[in-house]
Amino acid sequence: MENERVLKLIFPDGVPDNLRGNPELDNYLAKLGTCKVDQLKKEQTRLADETKRILEQTQELAISNYKTFITTAENSRSIFHEFQKAEEQVDTLIGKLPTFSDKCEQFLKDSAELTEQRRLNSTTLHKNAQLLEILELPQLMERCIREGRYEEALELASYVQRLGQHQGHLIPVVHSIVRSVEALWHTMLVQLVAQLRMDLQLPKCLQIVGYLRRMQAFGDNELKLKFLQARDAWLTSCLEAIPTKDAQQHLTKTIEVTRINLFNIITQYRAIFPEEENVGKSTPLKPLQGVSCNGNRLFQAWLHNKINGFLLTLESDLERGVNSIETVLGQCMYFGLSFSRVGADFRALIAPIFVSVVRHKFEASIGQVNENFEQELDKFTLINKVTLHSRKQLDTAALSSSEQKSESYAPPETLLDFYPLAALCNGYLNALNELRLCAPFAVATDVTRCLQQSLQLVAQRVLAFYRQEQQAFTGNERETFIKLCSCLAYDLVPYVQRCIHGVFPPQSISVHLGISLLQLEQQQLTFLQQQQILEPLKHLLPTKVLIQPSPVPTVEPTKNVPVPAEG
Repeated sequence: MENERVLKLIFPDGVPDNLRGNPELDNYLAKLGTCKVDQLKKEQTRLADETKRILEQTQELAISNYKTFITTAENSRSIFHEFQKAEEQVDTLIGKLPTFSDKCEQFLKDSAELTEQRRLNSTTLHKNAQLLEILELPQLMERCIREGRYEEALELASYVQRLGQHQGHLIPVVHSIVRSVEALWHTMLVQLVAQLRMDLQLPKCLQIVGYLRRMQAFGDNELKLKFLQARDAWLTSCLEAIPTKDAQQHLTKTIEVTRINLFNIITQYRAIFPEEENVGKSTPLKPLQGVSCNGNRLFQAWLHNKINGFLLTLESDLERGVNSIETVLGQCMYFGLSFSRVGADFRALIAPIFVSVVRHKFEASIGQVNENFEQELDKFTLINKVTLHSRKQLDTAALSSSEQKSESYAPPETLLDFYPLAALCNGYLNALNELRLCAPFAVATDVTRCLQQSLQLVAQRVLAFYRQEQQAFTGNERETFIKLCSCLAYDLVPYVQRCIHGVFPPQSISVHLGISLLQLEQQQLTFLQQQQILEPLKHLLPTKVLIQPSPVPTVEPTKNVPVPAEG
């Protein structure tokens, strides 16, 4: 408190700022407190002298050390600027410290990741051989498939499948390998099915189907269907490769190819899919592509379809025309008989086709014969016609003797006098000779009916010729015309009847049908109705010639009686 009062006395206007808090000021005040009054009076002078002395010393010092002061001032200024720059840099550093801290943290994270990657790379390098084996699995499987080593390919696919179940959802590379192997698996499946469309022996078929079963891509019914479709495609390609220009060659080759290859397919199917005795009773129907289907009937349906296809080809080629029907018939019957060993004897389906073809061919031949006869009759004239061959007068004894000589099939010589009848007889003989090579009993009735209609047509055309020319007939011409009618009625018609019985012996037909010859004649089977044929010319025939009427049937004649074909 005393010091403050002293300060107020010394500095009424207040203590200067440069002296506030100065410890020397307190010491100086304490010293003034110990001075006497004289000393206090002299203190101001002493202070002035002291100030002057200090000023002089300062000036001397400044003069003597001015360079030092200048250097000091420059250094101070330089230091001041450096401090300012350092302060600015420190401020900049402080401003960038947060970013630097973040970068450091990121660096630590990146370093940790790099360290982990380095560890993984080190582990990968250490297990490089094992990893290469896994990565090369798709290429290895592709090579196995390309070289046909399906056993090893299946083992690789199974291993990759197990690997994918354990690690596929965790490791993308493993998932990629699984997908690649699945694509190759489908490629192998397509390749195996494609091999079934080739010419294969039974062991190879068993091996391929075994692979397909192990792949479990198809159910039992689907596998049967795929097998039949593939083998059917191969069989179809073999049949399509046969030239179709020549019907005989095409049909012969088709029979051979179908018989051999179809029998091989049946053998392969039954070896691959052995049938069980009670499968149809105990096994329910399983869905096959959305449709309920009994897989055990697929084979029967397919075989039935193949046989139907062969029958259609047979019918088509026969209609086109073949050189030797009997040869084709023998091959077809052998074909059907060989399939009886596998329970597929289809000879009963072949017979109607040949019967129909033989019948149509014979009818076409007779139709052509009828046209030729009409043309020849239009050109025929009785003017100056001389008959060189005379026929004997017939009576009952003569008729019976002719019946005894019925084994002779030489045409009557009287036909040589009348060219239309001779040409007609030649046409009949050609048609019957062609029929004789392959003459099933089933066409006997149709052949008889066709010849019956043809002879009736001939009789009507002869009557029309008579009505057209009778006004201009002379006596000789009328006599010659009567000879023509007699030749037709008593030579040609009985001769055609003998020829029919030569092709279809009544004894053989009666034994085949189990009836007697009398019943065969009563039913008019292979017997011409001569009265009906000669009815238009009845009034023109000589009265001296006896006409043997056919026996009056006790039973109404049966038309188109179906007769089973002989093999």
